Amino acid sequence: MSRPITVVGAGTGAPVPADALAGAELVVGGRRHLDAVELPASAERIVLGPLAPALDAMEEYVGKDRRVVVLASGDPGFFGIVRALAERFGPRRLDVRPGVSSVAAAFARLGLTWDDAVVVSAHGRDPRTAVNVCRAHPKTAVLTGPGAGPAELGASLARSAPGRTLVVAEALGDPGRERLERVSPAEAAGRDWGRAVSVVLCLDETRAPGPARTLAGPAPATGPAGWALPEGDFAHRDSMITKFEVRALALARLGPRPGELVWDVGSGSGSVAVECARLGAAVSAVEKAADGVERVRANAAAHGVDVHVVHGAAPGALTGLDDPDAVFVGGGGDELPAIVTACARRARRTVVVALAALDRVPAVRAALTGAGLDCEGVLLQSSRLAPLPGDVTRLAAANPVFLLWGNRRPAGSHPVNREGVAQ
Repeated sequence: MSRPITVVGAGTGAPVPADALAGAELVVGGRRHLDAVELPASAERIVLGPLAPALDAMEEYVGKDRRVVVLASGDPGFFGIVRALAERFGPRRLDVRPGVSSVAAAFARLGLTWDDAVVVSAHGRDPRTAVNVCRAHPKTAVLTGPGAGPAELGASLARSAPGRTLVVAEALGDPGRERLERVSPAEAAGRDWGRAVSVVLCLDETRAPGPARTLAGPAPATGPAGWALPEGDFAHRDSMITKFEVRALALARLGPRPGELVWDVGSGSGSVAVECARLGAAVSAVEKAADGVERVRANAAAHGVDVHVVHGAAPGALTGLDDPDAVFVGGGGDELPAIVTACARRARRTVVVALAALDRVPAVRAALTGAGLDCEGVLLQSSRLAPLPGDVTRLAAANPVFLLWGNRRPAGSHPVNREGVAQ
């Protein structure tokens, strides 16, 4: 099968090879890419704006076996136009000639490896995902776009991760205009960066770089493999910690994942917060006791993760936080229904509540359902193997715990009655 579409990566220093344009009858690309090359005299050109019209025009040429060249930035197979072209025309009709991606170029300018970096695109997307990834990982590259540039990233990170360093890379590959500038999130938020930004690197320079790696991607969490870690892996006061059996189910219901934000309200030791961060989520832990705040920070540091710790009592302390995807609420007290209500109203996906008192279950359930969440729950009772004299074993019962969770209904869904009929 012929490959009538040649996709050339340009714009980070390497010129477009002359043979890539030879015989082209249609050349498609951004205005700066088209202006930087000498096109064949007979070639039509299309300046990329909305993608659909350009694809339609290319369809006419490809259908007649007429040669098309697409000029793109850097590596067009890396968050680039190759995906759209492959979906429309099939990968076997593409001759892709990648250049150096803006991410690779930016890290190279700093003399840093990027096999341990996380790359996220905010171009044409909600920037909150990029912000949460920046919070959760020590080395992140963000491909920016209108409404999701250094200023917007900086404004969000200044509230929750003010110690990060942002490296704003502009006009990479242009000898006269290329610039890399280190700024704090607050400094980035106060600037008008224009339209020349190529990529923003977000670095947590307080965390030491890891050893040489053989597997690309985010650095693995420290500590033992898996999750629901033993209580002994955390500093805690008088056994005031979510037991690993409860934590296992809570994590399963929270579903923490990269790009999302989790609140741990009434964090105590921070065991849930730390585990969510180890699984790649950004985490804000709210704790009213001063010694608890320090304990959460120490546990996060011991496990090599970053947790944004807020010293204050909920629900008031929740006001200035970004809306979460999922929330874990631990502890009790008279304020528990109000706390759960405040969390349920702002959670995008789910709220999980652990409590020991049976008397509080109805109020918590009412708070979840009153905020429009579908509520379920279990009573967890477990017994652990414990040694006895004479090399025998007994069962040591743990205190029972109620775990309730509320899930937000997907848009367009309806509750179903017992007969399976939508109401």
